[in-house]
Amino acid sequence: MRHLLTGAAVAALLATAAPVMAETPGDQLVVGFTMTNILTMDPAAITGGEAVQVLNNVYDALVDLDPDTKALQPRMAESWTISDDNLSVTFKLREGAKFASGNPVTAADVKFSFDRLLTLGQAQSSGLKSRGFTAEAIDQHFVVVDDHTFQLNLPQQDDPKLILMYLAQAGVGSILDSALVMENQTDGDMGQAWLTNNSAGSGAFSLGQWRANEYIILTRNDGFWGDAPDMKRVLMRHLPESQSQRLALEQGDLDVGFSLAAADLRALDANEAITVTTVPSAGFYYLSVSMEGERYANDKVREALRYLIDYKGINSAIMPFFGVERQRPINTGAFSSLADPGYTLDIEKAKALLAEAGYPDGFDTTLRVISTQQFLDAATAIQGTLAQAGINAEIITGDGGQIYGAMRAREFELLVGRGGGGQQPHPDSNLRALVYNPDNSKDAGLTNYQSWRTSYQDVELNAKIEAALIERNPEAQLAQYEEIQRLIDAKVTSIQPFSERVVTAAYQADVSGVIIDPWVSRFEDVTKSR
Repeated sequence: MRHLLTGAAVAALLATAAPVMAETPGDQLVVGFTMTNILTMDPAAITGGEAVQVLNNVYDALVDLDPDTKALQPRMAESWTISDDNLSVTFKLREGAKFASGNPVTAADVKFSFDRLLTLGQAQSSGLKSRGFTAEAIDQHFVVVDDHTFQLNLPQQDDPKLILMYLAQAGVGSILDSALVMENQTDGDMGQAWLTNNSAGSGAFSLGQWRANEYIILTRNDGFWGDAPDMKRVLMRHLPESQSQRLALEQGDLDVGFSLAAADLRALDANEAITVTTVPSAGFYYLSVSMEGERYANDKVREALRYLIDYKGINSAIMPFFGVERQRPINTGAFSSLADPGYTLDIEKAKALLAEAGYPDGFDTTLRVISTQQFLDAATAIQGTLAQAGINAEIITGDGGQIYGAMRAREFELLVGRGGGGQQPHPDSNLRALVYNPDNSKDAGLTNYQSWRTSYQDVELNAKIEAALIERNPEAQLAQYEEIQRLIDAKVTSIQPFSERVVTAAYQADVSGVIIDPWVSRFEDVTKSR
């Protein structure tokens, strides 16, 4: 049920700090972040890491990922068993667990949640749809064995580990209180309108209030099946300006700041009262090429570009708090991830490769990049090293819609961007985003595949990625993914990572238990020593 705060309580939480050092209440967590992309609280319809960060606290999934190791671990399911043929997973649910409404959590609620997800077909259904799940076959996919036993049947050969990783994430994996949702449906909408502003979960917190681009208030669920959180309430404030978060942290108005710029993070890192922590996240910063033109279709030109990136310089001067050096398209947290191949800035080698490709004097080109600082600074650095080999790159800036829109339309030459999957710590998550391309025709419109956006397709790599996914022998699967990474080096694919994404937050030194990565963040273990 939704818990409403009085106007006076909300005003007190949002009060501006006095010039002297303030202090937030010991049983309330005040968080600053950017909520521009949060448009709904319906788990089926959310998009982006910020919404996941909120709903991780409100809803339980069958499993979750350990924040440190990213290993699968129990959540609402105490255990699970994968069938010998890898085509089904049977979950045993916790007994006695209840939703915030007081209704018991049952296997029927789990089935309802997945049925609803595919039936509505909104944003969060795309992951399961990409694995062959369909609304027409929900009764075959999702089976209630008894009140505390749920069976998931895979529609095709796949890796159950990857499916479980999908289900660990808020949105696709969120378990809803079916009785409460259906009590609040309107005109057969399966509760869509009501869930925009309300919650029906079993997590450590419930959605109290939220006002778009202002604040979100989470209230402790006193019926939570796990250990009771220390925090009675969490206030998540929309503070899109980094300096506002920094000032609020320095004044004691804010406990945690999740979206701070590098300059403010550096300043806070020097403050003994503030802790600044950086952790790995998903995806990469990269230089990509379009294969539409003959120049970048030449693998010698693409190889030359590998040696025209100052990996160490960019990562030491520009990427602190945002990225760490990485040259392979698989996140370091995924199993089978190999060490970097060791590319370095080498102008003479790049010139030789360009000459071999037929461009001894270089050429003119364009380099697109969004105008956010770390992207623009990285692109400017790459522009400088390209010029040393005779490649004169005109930088074209714009917002995300303009720059990535050009990439989705396959109308670009070079582009500095960020992406590449990795929300699931499985090699397939990265490879399917950055390398795999099942249909390179322009009419296919496979914009979710960044390889398609670059017009790059390699039939051999496609086949090996598919084969590795369904390999049932763990050692053989590991070897196959290692071979794929070496092949990517040899084939010189169209996207060259130069930095692996990290996320950074700053928080008061007397606050503990903060999980930084939004994809696995929860507030249930946060404490204050004051």
